Amino acid sequence: MKKAHFFLLFIGLCALSCTRSRTTHTDMQGAINSISVIIDDELWNGAVGDTIRNKFASPVVGLPDEEPLFSINQYPAKLLEGFMSDSRTVIVVKKQPGKKFQIIRNEFGHKQNVIHISGSTVSEIIQIIEEHAPSMIQMMREAEFAEMRSRIDTALIDFPGIRNRFRISLKVPQGYKPVLRDHNFLWLKKDIISGNMSIVVYDLPRMKFGKNIIADILRIRDSVGGKYIQGTAPDSRMVTEDAYSPYMAQVTIAGRKAYETRGTWELKNDFMMGPFVNYAILDEPNNRILMVEGFCYAPSKQKRDLIFELETIIRSISFEP
Repeated sequence: MKKAHFFLLFIGLCALSCTRSRTTHTDMQGAINSISVIIDDELWNGAVGDTIRNKFASPVVGLPDEEPLFSINQYPAKLLEGFMSDSRTVIVVKKQPGKKFQIIRNEFGHKQNVIHISGSTVSEIIQIIEEHAPSMIQMMREAEFAEMRSRIDTALIDFPGIRNRFRISLKVPQGYKPVLRDHNFLWLKKDIISGNMSIVVYDLPRMKFGKNIIADILRIRDSVGGKYIQGTAPDSRMVTEDAYSPYMAQVTIAGRKAYETRGTWELKNDFMMGPFVNYAILDEPNNRILMVEGFCYAPSKQKRDLIFELETIIRSISFEP
């Protein structure tokens, strides 16, 4: 009888534990820019899986080597959805009667979006994915930016020179140190294993860009890079790599119009190179163009998340009154 009571008590505790695991919402602390896809192997290894990979693991623009937009972890649908993953985005794909696209926020944990996609046929599922992929990617990136910001905010450094000279605030995490200052130029650098990450800030008088805006921006960054960022080899200086076509988009930073340029830099007459992301911000209230750029040198590392950290720091900018 005592054994029976103990067995029933054990079962009850297990059930209570399972119930708590299903209802307790914890913050999702998975790797940056990773997502989980819950899908049967038959679908994953066919056209549906190809569509998911083409949309969410497409190459990131501006990197010297091919790296996916998101790292995808696939799990078979028979597993408990959401409980095996600490990803901030979970995509659940099922082949079943009726078309469905639904986003449930914080279904299994805080900071998590669970996207449910289903269709009666493979073509219906693919149609839903292709239709909603742009908005899904935007939502995923915002979630990853928010997570990166929360990690950065835990250890910030105050650089009065940024605020005093450029009249901006920038959330820079620990590890970055000023390596070069001029009256209108600041270079911050953080050493990492086998490389480094850098942020540069400078401004110039308000000017009108010509018809080829990207050419004007690259001419400015090459001029400034050639003056301030140099290597140890004779006549080595930073320039934009000619072998890769830079990418440009119009964005908004801190309420101001800006041009985002991504590409690859190199040290002329040297062997160093890496990716960069540059923001030319049209600061009309102060009648200037504020240039903020992040670049990294990490020959033995993947660079997607390094550039993502730099981009997050730059996007934290706010203008002083």
